[in-house]
This record gives sequence, C-alpha cells and structure tokens, in this order.
Amino acid sequence: MGRGQGLDELLRVVQRCGQPGEALEWLRRWTGAEVAWIGAGGLGNGVVAATPGFPGEVVEALQAQVERLADGRLAAATTRVGELEVRLEAFGRSEPRSVLVAVSAAALSREAAALVSQAGGLLRLLGEASRADDSARGYEEKARALRFAVLTALMTGDVTLARRMTSWDVPPLLGAERVRVHLLHCPPSDRDRLATTFQDASGYHGRGLMVHCPAFKEHLICPIAEDADPDDRLEHGQVLRRLVRENPGYALGVSRSHPLTALAAAYGEALHALAVARNSPDRLAAYRGRPLLVDVLPRPAATAWARAYVAPLHAEPKLTRDITRLAVTFPRTAVARMLHVSRTTVAAHCGRAERALGLDLGDVRARAELDLALTLTDLPPDPAAGPRQVPPTLAELLRIAPATAWAEAFLQPLRDVRHRDLEATVRAWIDHNTDAQRTAEALALSRNTIRARLRTAERLLNRDLLTTGSGIHDVIHAIVATGHRAHFGDESGQRAPWSKCDAAA
Repeated sequence: MGRGQGLDELLRVVQRCGQPGEALEWLRRWTGAEVAWIGAGGLGNGVVAATPGFPGEVVEALQAQVERLADGRLAAATTRVGELEVRLEAFGRSEPRSVLVAVSAAALSREAAALVSQAGGLLRLLGEASRADDSARGYEEKARALRFAVLTALMTGDVTLARRMTSWDVPPLLGAERVRVHLLHCPPSDRDRLATTFQDASGYHGRGLMVHCPAFKEHLICPIAEDADPDDRLEHGQVLRRLVRENPGYALGVSRSHPLTALAAAYGEALHALAVARNSPDRLAAYRGRPLLVDVLPRPAATAWARAYVAPLHAEPKLTRDITRLAVTFPRTAVARMLHVSRTTVAAHCGRAERALGLDLGDVRARAELDLALTLTDLPPDPAAGPRQVPPTLAELLRIAPATAWAEAFLQPLRDVRHRDLEATVRAWIDHNTDAQRTAEALALSRNTIRARLRTAERLLNRDLLTTGSGIHDVIHAIVATGHRAHFGDESGQRAPWSKCDAAA
C-alpha cells in the first residue's frame, strides 16, 4: 500500500470512528510502531489513548522531552530508550500542545514517519472538533436555561425582570406589544433538534422563543411576537404549522393575541387549544374558548371572597404558596420537575396548605375552589372598587345571573342531541374525583369509552381535561352554577367537608 493509499484509509478511519484509540491501532498495523497520544498539557493530563503494546515506561523515561514539546520549546524529537527507537512530535497552534509518541524496534521508514506525522495532525483536528462540540453543547445548555428563565419571568408578567436577565443581549420578543403562544406537541427527542435548528446567533428564535416545557416532556412552548417580520425565523408560527403537517406525531395549539404581560393567560389558552388539536384530524387548533368565569363575576364581591378564602396561606412560607398555586393545576410530578424539587417536597408543602386551609387537595373540587380563589387574588385591584364588603360564599357568587349565564353557555356543547351522553359522563367523572376506572364501573362502560368521551368533551368545550386541572375546574364551576350539586360551602359561608379519595384520570 502506498503512502497516498495509507493516508486515504487513515482519513476514513478517523472519519468513521471519531476516537483516537482506533486511529492509533490502525497506525500500529500500518507502520508496526506502538503509538500513544498525550493530551494537551503534557503528562499532567496523562496518556489519552495508546495501542495495547505501548511501553508506558518510555513516556516516564522521556518526561523532560515530553514537557518541552508540550510547552512549545521543541517541535519534534527522535531518541532511543534502551533498544527502542522513539519518535515524538508536538501538535497544536498554542501551548500546551498534544504529543504523539511512536515506539519501534527500528527507525521508521520515511513513508511511515510521514504517515505518523499526518496522523498526529488529524488527531489534533479531531481533538479541536471535540472541544468545539463540547463548547457548543455548553452554549446550547446555557441558551436553553436562559430562554426558560425569560419565559418564567414573562409568565409572572414581569417584563422588566426578563430584560434584566438578558441585559447583555435582550431578545426581540421583549420589545413586542402583543404575542401569541404556540404550544407544540412532539416527541421529547425532537425538542432539542427543533430548538437548535431554528435558533439564531443570540440563542433566541428571531422574534420568538422555543422553550422546553419543564412539566410535560412532549411540549415545546413557543411565544411569538405579533409584529414579527415576514422573514422571522418562526414566521408567525407558519414553520410550526408546517412541522405539524409533515410529522404525524405532532400537534399544535395556538392562543389568541395577548399583551406581553399576559403571557400566562396566553399559555393557558394554548394548552386548551392543544387538547383540541390532538383530537382533530389536522392536529392544529386555535383557541376559541368563551370568556373566563373570573371575567363575569362581580369583581368586588369575588375578590372579597377570594381574599378571605386564601388568608390562612399568608402565614405559610412563600414556597408553600408557590408550590400550592402550581399543584392545584398541574400533577405533582410535573410541579416537582418545574421547580427542580422532589415530589416528597411538593407533597409536604401541599400538606401545609391543606392544614392551613382545612382542605383535602386530593379532591378535585377542593382544587377547583382554591384555583379560583388564587386566580382572583392574582388579578390587579379594581380602581373603581369601593370599601371592602362582607365576603359572600362561593355558592352565592355562582348563583348570580352573569355566572349562571356563563355556565349555561359553557356547558351547551355537551347538551347537543348528538352528544347526549357526554354531560352525564363528565358529571359522573367529576363525582368520582376524575377517576376514569371508577367512573367506568359506575356507568357500566369500559375505561377506554370514558376516556374517548372525555376527549370529545375537550374538543367541544375547548378545554384541556386530561393534562392539567384548569379545564376541569371550569367544568366544575359551570356544573355548580347550573345547580347540579352545591359543593362549594353552605349558606352560612362555611366550607363543606371534603372526603378523602385518590384522583386518577
């Protein structure tokens, strides 16, 4: 085999294996020399790779020469150690440099020595490429973490905090007045690839963001500015729509347009829309939900009830309040992933909240009640509100005309003659604490039939019922407002007792 052929084969070996060990073994077979590759930094970093028969004592005997090569004082050297011929050469554009050591019984031929030198150059390039890959991965991880931090700040409505975190390179999204949230459902393994593919040089995505959802591994959260340029990387969501068309396992839910400070509301809408999209033939849905209950309740009376209701939580640590706020909507395992704490920690804080409030948060109605109270207390104060009033009960709030009208309109899709069994199924499912198996037994149906009906209800109501609790809570409030069962307190304003049961969708 000629030198040119040898070099071609060496290139193929390096390209195929990507590791120095296999390249050194090929070099041994071709030249007959035992070979070792000492990483940048000399012997302090040790021998990175060597052929099995390489005599380690040679490196120890030549420690001084290796160090001179590594720090740039020598480029190459040939010497003998006992009966062995030793050839050393340094590689790298800056110190400390890597060193290739070839040991043979006799001096290498000119062609073999040239091939050893060329192999060293290839190994240097391979090492630089590996370090570049490591740096790129580190950059990707930091960019991903920063995007998540920006999204977290925006979810709380704090645009100023988001800008502070990115003061060195503020994402264009933070200059937008209005945004839509696109929620993409895709295989977890695709999220990294998609976020990297559409990422710009700043680590963002034009006038949008692609953020890994910490709660659900199949979700990619994509807020996109409404005033994005036509050539923006995410093109007002057209790229995401194309991905859904081209990939049968994808689905996309899209919110309405919202102010940037209302990103959390937009995310909630996108989550509901995604539930509809996953049950639709084209796997795409835009949110078309009705007004929220909090928008139709009289603000002074509703906030008076809510403040009185959550008052016991103010004596608890802030972390308890934060965890409880999430746990009334998301599964506890998802809350643990979002906050990077253990599920045991989540359970402990929820237990503190239960004792403070006198609730059993294992009951879906208790979670619905607390979720509404927390949502109302999160609203900005009404500038036109008068003096504080005696808090009504929630049962009284839900009997006012705007609430009952909202509830009737909300439940109307389930009462269509074509879906005559849906409302009874949904009511039974809630009565059995969203346990599909117990519901199936009570209705003498299969569990799959119950879940199929619930997916149909999701589509008709434009609400997510099987992923988070927000849609279920709307259904519960609507059922109570229409007089199905008065679970939310008695006429004296006291809370109803809650029975212990495990929620299992």
